[in-house]
Order: sequence, then structure tokens, then C-alpha cells
Amino acid sequence: MVEKESNASRIFNVVNYILLALIGIICLYPFLYVVLASFSNPNQFIKHDFTVLWKPAGFSLEAYKHVFTGELGTGYLNTMIYVIAGTAISMFLTFLGAYVLSRKGYLFKKPLTFLIMFTMYFNGGLIPFYLWINQLNMIDTRWAILIPMALSTYNMIVMRTAFASVPESLIEAAKLDGANDFTCLFRIIIPLSKATVAVVLLFYAVSRWNEWLPASMFLRSREMYPLQLFLREILLTSSADAIVNTGGEATNVTALAEIIKYATIVVSTLPILIIYPFVQKYFVSGVMIGGVKE
Repeated sequence: MVEKESNASRIFNVVNYILLALIGIICLYPFLYVVLASFSNPNQFIKHDFTVLWKPAGFSLEAYKHVFTGELGTGYLNTMIYVIAGTAISMFLTFLGAYVLSRKGYLFKKPLTFLIMFTMYFNGGLIPFYLWINQLNMIDTRWAILIPMALSTYNMIVMRTAFASVPESLIEAAKLDGANDFTCLFRIIIPLSKATVAVVLLFYAVSRWNEWLPASMFLRSREMYPLQLFLREILLTSSADAIVNTGGEATNVTALAEIIKYATIVVSTLPILIIYPFVQKYFVSGVMIGGVKE
């Protein structure tokens, strides 16, 4: 027998759905506003009352033309380089470290694990870190962005726990057939831990995409600046006026600078919004597998 839904339950569900819909609209509208504003005509947008914007104030792609040309276009390309190369380096180092710490029989595994985890809670500070990068002659090079912070201790510990859940008998059987450690890692352990690998990959990619502090400390040449550093300049110092081509007399420079801010925000967040739905299904399972060991 299926119990009929009571009137009180129906009312509760309706109110609940309405409340959740309102909360969703409140949370999503700021992003919608930014997207609509980025496609607006600068002259018409500056005349808008800024209360509610349900459609672009006169459709225009002028802001995106400025974003993908000049310094902002260079910054976007640099960010893609840092994300792709940096994530690849980080994942490779994480695989190697997690594999060694997860397998039995390795010499000094426990002291090494302690030293690695010690770095999660204590570090030498920002000034010694800068001096170290300077002594390595990495200042004003791309290596200063890719190498020093390539490995996350937390991500490696999560990956290690996931790798440890792979039965040791599989590794022993593979080694009896002549497989070496690299074969066991890349052809057995990683395919069996794809949920955790996907989550850690997302962590590294998002971290690299949002990174701006190392670039502000170590880079001097603007042609190597990531997009986030240009975005920071635009949002905090209103330097968008400096990148606007003022040759067109009909365009309000201040209005165009405002539109460029919104277009830059959209461009800087769009790749992550595109990637996240494809790895979302691995998120909960990957963290649980890599974070809990029974």
C-alpha cells in the first residue's frame, strides 16, 4: 500500500521548492548579471540604472575584442600554459610520491611520510622562500611558477591512501610477469584509482588557474603575466582605462573599461565552469576513497 501524500506535506513541498528556487536565483543572478553586462554596449550600459539587468544593454562584443587582444590575450595564453604544464608536472610528482608511500617494503617510508606531512603545518616563511627562488635563478622565469609549488602535500596524502587501497596481490602478480614499478603505477594502480585521480586533477587545475601571488612575486616581465594578475590590476587599480584604445571617439572610455572588467571575469571563470561538470561525478567518491582508509 502506498500512502497518499497529506495536504500538509504537499504544502510543505511547494513552499520548500519555492524557497529553494528563490535561493537559487539569488545565488545565480550575480553571475548572470556579469555575463549580461559583458555583452552590453558600453554607452548604453553606463546609462543603465544598475538595479536589475535581464538582458544585455545593447548587444556588443567590443569588450571581448579587447580581452583577447593585447596584454589580456597574452595573459590568457600564459595562464593556459601554466595550467596545462603545471598540472601535468604536479600530477606526475604526486603519482610518484603517492606510489612510494603507499607500497610496503620501502626503506624509511614512515620517517619520509612524517617529514612530508610536517610541511603541511610548518614552513620557512615567505622571505626565505623568495631568497631560495632567487638563489636558484628562477626569478622572472616560467619555472618560478611551475616548479616551486608543484606538489601539494594534502593531494599526495589523498592519492597515497587511494593507491594503498589497491590490493598488493595485483602488484605482486604483475611483478612476477616482469612489470617494473612504473608499469605497475601507470597500468594498474592509476586506472584503478581514476576517481581520486580526477578529483586531484581538478584540485591542481583550479589552483593553477586562480594562482596570482607567485606571479606577482617572481615575475617582472609583463609578457609572462598570467590572466589573473591582469584581472587583479583591472579590478583593484582600475587599470582597464590604460588598455582601452581611445581612438574611437564615440565610445565612452570609462564605460568600456567597466565592460572589460565583466568580460575578463567571464573569460577567467568559464574554463573551470566547463570542466567541473565532467569530473563532478568523481568528486565525492574520489575524496572518500582517498581520504578514508578502513
